[in-house]
Amino acid sequence: MEAAMRIVFDPAEQEALRADAREMADGDPRIAYVLERLAGEGVDLDAITSWEELRDKLGQPPLDDSVPTSHVA
Repeated sequence: MEAAMRIVFDPAEQEALRADAREMADGDPRIAYVLERLAGEGVDLDAITSWEELRDKLGQPPLDDSVPTSHVA
């Protein structure tokens, strides 16, 4: 059986994520919730959708590396 791939944050990184979550709780509680979940659970790499798969699901064409992209600020 193959082990699940997961990014786990060390205690200092967890605390930094939680500090950011506390700071953002009043302004954007959704981001605060995500940061807290990341700190506690890490990232399950097996559950991540690739950028190309997401673009395909949204009906967007594949990225063409030869075409310059605009930068979004």
